[in-house]
Amino acid sequence: MDLIADILLVAGALGAGFYCFILSRRLTRFTDLENGVGGAVAVLSAQVDDLTKTLSAAQASAGHSSKSLEELTARAEDVARRLELHVASMHDLPQQAAEPPQKPQPDNVFFRHPRN
Repeated sequence: MDLIADILLVAGALGAGFYCFILSRRLTRFTDLENGVGGAVAVLSAQVDDLTKTLSAAQASAGHSSKSLEELTARAEDVARRLELHVASMHDLPQQAAEPPQKPQPDNVFFRHPRN
C-alpha cells in the first residue's frame, strides 16, 4: 500500500512539474516584448509619453493665444470707447445743409481764342 501511495505521489509531482513548465512557456510568450502584451505595453507607454509632450505644447500655445486674445480685446475696448466719444462729440456740431455744394462750372474754355 505504501508503494502505491508513493507511485501516486511521484506521478502527481511529475504532473505538477509538467503543468508548471507549460505555464512558464506560456507566460514567457505572453510577456514577450516584440509580440506579446509586453510589446503592446511598451508601445502604449511610448505613445503616452508622446501625448504628454504634445499636450504640454498645446497648453503652452493655448496660454499664449489666450494672453494675445486678452490684449487684443483690451485694445478693441479702448478703441470702442474712443469711437463712442467721437460719436458723442459729433452731436454737438451744427447740422450741415442736406444738399451737397454744387461744383463751379468752368467758363466756356472751348470757344476762347488761343491768343488770350
